[in-house]
Amino acid sequence: MSRVRLLVLTMSMLLGIGEFVNAQDPHFSQFYANPLYLNPAYAGSVVCPRIVANFRHQWPATSAKWTTYSASYDQHFDAIAGGIGVLFMGDRAGAGTINTNAISLIYSFKADLTRKVAMRIAVQATYQQKSVDYTGATFGDMIDPKSGFVYQTNEKLDVYTKGVADFSTGVVFYSDKFYGGVAVHHFTQPNESFYYKNGTEARTPMKISGNFGALFDIKQYQKREKNIGDMSISPNIILQYQSRFAKKDAGASYAYVNVGLYYSVYPMVVGVWYRNGLFRNMPYANRADAVVFLAGIEYDFFKVGYSYDFTIPSKEKVNKMPTGGAHEVSAQFLLPCPVKARRVRHINCPKF
Repeated sequence: MSRVRLLVLTMSMLLGIGEFVNAQDPHFSQFYANPLYLNPAYAGSVVCPRIVANFRHQWPATSAKWTTYSASYDQHFDAIAGGIGVLFMGDRAGAGTINTNAISLIYSFKADLTRKVAMRIAVQATYQQKSVDYTGATFGDMIDPKSGFVYQTNEKLDVYTKGVADFSTGVVFYSDKFYGGVAVHHFTQPNESFYYKNGTEARTPMKISGNFGALFDIKQYQKREKNIGDMSISPNIILQYQSRFAKKDAGASYAYVNVGLYYSVYPMVVGVWYRNGLFRNMPYANRADAVVFLAGIEYDFFKVGYSYDFTIPSKEKVNKMPTGGAHEVSAQFLLPCPVKARRVRHINCPKF
C-alpha cells in the first residue's frame, strides 16, 4: 500500500483520539457465536456452563489492519433466578496504533411471562482501558515538501492510557421457535478522551442493537436430542445504530441492517448475511456493504465456525482500495449441566 493511502487510513482511525470525535465499537459478523457481545441478556441463555472464544482479522490486505478477539463464560444459576456472564474483549486498530481491552461482568434475570414465552433482562458493568501507540502513525507536520516524511511530530497527548467504567443493558424475549431482543451499550457514555485541557470530551457513543429471528425444524428424528441428519432453517435480522455524542457530529453516525439465513443439516451449518450501511454520510471506512459467508460444525458439546466478509465497495474512490475483507473464527464449549438447570427453558437460536 502506498504511504499516502496508509496515511489516510491511519488518520481516519486516529480521529477516534481527537478532541471532538469518537470511534465505533468493534464488529463481529458471527453474531450468535458471540452472544454476550451482541446482547448481555443472552448470559445464561443456554442454561448450562458455556465458554466462547472469537477472533476477527479485518482488512488483512492493508497496513492499517484490525484484529479483534473476545472470550466469555456464562451460566444460569437457579439460586439467583438468572445468569452470570464474564466477557473479555481486546481490539487492535490500525496495526496496533489504538489498543482497547475491556472486561465485563453481566447479570441477566430470567422470568417466565407465559407457559411458552420467557424473558431475560440484563445489566452489564464494564471496565475498559484504551491506549495509544504513535510508533506507526504519520501526521502532517512530519512532511517536508521536497523530502517527504522526515520530521518528528509535535502532536502530543496528555495521557497515553485511559481507563473508564461503562454500563450497558439488554432484554430478550423467546419461545420455542422465536426470539428477539434489544441492547443498549454505553448508556452512560463515559469520557474516553486522551486530552484533559479545556474540558475536552470524547465520549463513547451509545450503541443500540435489535435482533429478531426464528428457528424452524424441517426434519427432526427425536424431540429432545439432536441427531445426525436433523435439518433446520433460521432467518434473522439485526439492526445496529451508534451515534456521536454531540449533535453537531450526528452526520457521522452509523447504522447497519444485517439480514441473514442459516441452514443446518446436523452437524453441519452454513449461512449467509448481507450487511447494508443505511447512512450514506457515514465515515468512509465504515460505509462499505458486505456479504458474509459462514460455515460451521456443531457436535454434542463443541462448536466451531468460520466466516468471511466479502466487501462490496462504495462508489467513492477512497473506498475502492483492496482490503482483503475480514476473516472470523469462533469456538464454543458447553460444559456438563447441573441436573436442576436442565429443566430451565433455554433459547433455541443459531450458534454462529
